[in-house]
Amino acid sequence: MIKPTKNIRLVKEEIAKFYDKDVCVHVNLGRNKYADFTGRLTGIYPALFTVLPDDSNYRGKTSYSYSEILCGSVKVKER
Repeated sequence: MIKPTKNIRLVKEEIAKFYDKDVCVHVNLGRNKYADFTGRLTGIYPALFTVLPDDSNYRGKTSYSYSEILCGSVKVKER
């Protein structure tokens, strides 16, 4: 069994540093499909965080859970 190098608390602290900043988001959609976009991290909640995309193709905000970052299906970095 492989031990995870992070836990949820560390992921939440890492995401909290990006609050109200521009970020780049990389999402694994499965079956070798990926979505990349930039936006502003607008909300931090106990179970998830929200990103408001800059692109006009996205309607509204997108939300992701901290466990998706822990599993590697979502990656967030400062732009």
